[in-house]
Amino acid sequence: MLRNLLALRQIAQRTVSTTSRRNFENKVSEKQKLFQEDNGVPVHLKGGASDALLYRLTMALTVGGTAYALYQLAVAAFPKKQN
Repeated sequence: MLRNLLALRQIAQRTVSTTSRRNFENKVSEKQKLFQEDNGVPVHLKGGASDALLYRLTMALTVGGTAYALYQLAVAAFPKKQN
């Protein structure tokens, strides 16, 4: 049992330590300049067209979901009469 745990620990250490690292360019300063710029655009839209699309999609789903919930609430509050 102990031998199995030691073997597992050794395999886990090897797996973590031998993974290849990707070299990414550090773009933090560019993003900081973009988001700290005072141009009158809200921070949740400063990312560009993709942020605007996600914002509009989120708002549409929120409004649609609220309307559907209110509709279902009205249906539940006024049940159909039995003949």
